Amino acid sequence: MWPHRLALGAAVLPLTLLALRDAPVRPVLPAPAAAAHERPRPVPRGAPQPAVVSRAAWRADERMVREPADYTGAVRAVFIHHTGESSDYDCADVPRMLRAVEEAHIKGNGWDDIGYNFLVDRCGTIYEGRAGGIRRSVRGAHTTGFNADSVGIAVLGDYGRGATVPPVLLRALAKVAAWKLVPGADPRGTVRLVSTSDASRFPKGTVAVLHAVSGHRDAYRTNCPGEALYAELPAIRAAAAALRKAR
Repeated sequence: MWPHRLALGAAVLPLTLLALRDAPVRPVLPAPAAAAHERPRPVPRGAPQPAVVSRAAWRADERMVREPADYTGAVRAVFIHHTGESSDYDCADVPRMLRAVEEAHIKGNGWDDIGYNFLVDRCGTIYEGRAGGIRRSVRGAHTTGFNADSVGIAVLGDYGRGATVPPVLLRALAKVAAWKLVPGADPRGTVRLVSTSDASRFPKGTVAVLHAVSGHRDAYRTNCPGEALYAELPAIRAAAAALRKAR
């Protein structure tokens, strides 16, 4: 969330082979009939890339960007945010709004670029955030202490208590989560991440157990992404998981 209004398994089964000297040789018995029909549990796969409006299309000011993109490991967690300004906007005005976010993050916060990796408007359109390549794992500046191995998605608007969250917006969030999470990750599951900042909810060096799809408030002391949007996180996780199974 902008400052002020803009502030922002597979189980491991060790096979121990014991070479027992002088042990009697026993015949190998066939596996029970039921076991012959058992199938391994399917591993969640990735989902296809959704349509994303590029920085060039929303006319990001690349002259403001201070440093080249920094890259991190595969995405293991998704953090959902809201930007906090009015949700009563015309989606045709979103490019202008994105440029305002970019300026606030770079000139106001002193960051290298816009903090979020992706942004979504109330009409369900997905936009490229931080530069560096949407198919790559770009380190953002969205969740203090947990910007590594994660992706930050901001919803334009205020989704506090009593706000209505458009279903098309939820579907867009699920699409990004299903696409960006590393293959094999379950959007409904949890992940263990190490905090890199005492400013987060977890002291630096602490291993935090977080949802694979979390709200900003799960890792940082904030109300972001708002009560209404936070309440929809279980639905977003389920939708993202369904998108992976559908492939």
